[in-house]
Amino acid sequence: MRARTRRLYSFGIAALLVLAACLLAFFALRENANLFYTPEILAEKGLPAPEREVKVGGWVEPGTLTYIGDGTTMRFTVIDNSPHTITVNFTGVAPDLFREGQGVVATGRFSEEGEFTARILLAKHDENYQPRELKPLEAGG
Repeated sequence: MRARTRRLYSFGIAALLVLAACLLAFFALRENANLFYTPEILAEKGLPAPEREVKVGGWVEPGTLTYIGDGTTMRFTVIDNSPHTITVNFTGVAPDLFREGQGVVATGRFSEEGEFTARILLAKHDENYQPRELKPLEAGG
């Protein structure tokens, strides 16, 4: 085999390997993308299919957190910087950082009536968050 032909085969195999690696990375990242819908996006695009599990996110609207029944089910409204809202129902133990006015991401499904039932609830915090155990003692206290 001539040197030119060998180089051509080597280049072709290398190009195929690079293309295969790019395709694998694309599909792996696409499945693990952690995106959520805000109330504004849902108002623009419409609700997803009821059987599809999605994530919704925004801020818990102050004054909307209510407990239903024996206190394990909560209902609250998620807002963003638009006039649109999402009502979320969640049964279970909420994260420690969850409270009104805080950021939240909820994973669950919409019902046929358009009400969102969360299976997982994540509380978001700002970049200044520090666990209670690591906070320095304040002067005079």
